[in-house]
Amino acid sequence: MTCDTCANYAYDEDYEYYVCEVDLDEDEMQKFLSCSLEECPYYQPGDEYLIVRKQM
Repeated sequence: MTCDTCANYAYDEDYEYYVCEVDLDEDEMQKFLSCSLEECPYYQPGDEYLIVRKQM
């Protein structure tokens, strides 16, 4: 799992780069910035068709 495929990882047009939209505490932010979040508890697949496939 990578941030690139997470629904919480969005492009911020004001800053012109991608940000995690989850309100992380200080320890979680340090892990995020050091890329050491192997299994992020806030990860949500960014596949918008996933819900549709489940409904079929």
